[in-house]
Amino acid sequence: MPGQPGDRLLHAALVLFAIGVVAIVTMFAYPALADGDRAPIGVYLLTLGTPIGFVLAIVFALRSGRRQR
Repeated sequence: MPGQPGDRLLHAALVLFAIGVVAIVTMFAYPALADGDRAPIGVYLLTLGTPIGFVLAIVFALRSGRRQR
């Protein structure tokens, strides 16, 4: 059923998780591309999207499982 309010939670979780994964890859690739310099602090902050997105996905799964009963 598209358009349910809980779908926004899943979309937010997926977006945050994807941003976090891209930031993690960037964090490890940046020193190789920038002659050993560390990645900017913003990249490290964006990596927090991965666990936040994961937790939101778990919350979505628990809430949607309860709705089915």
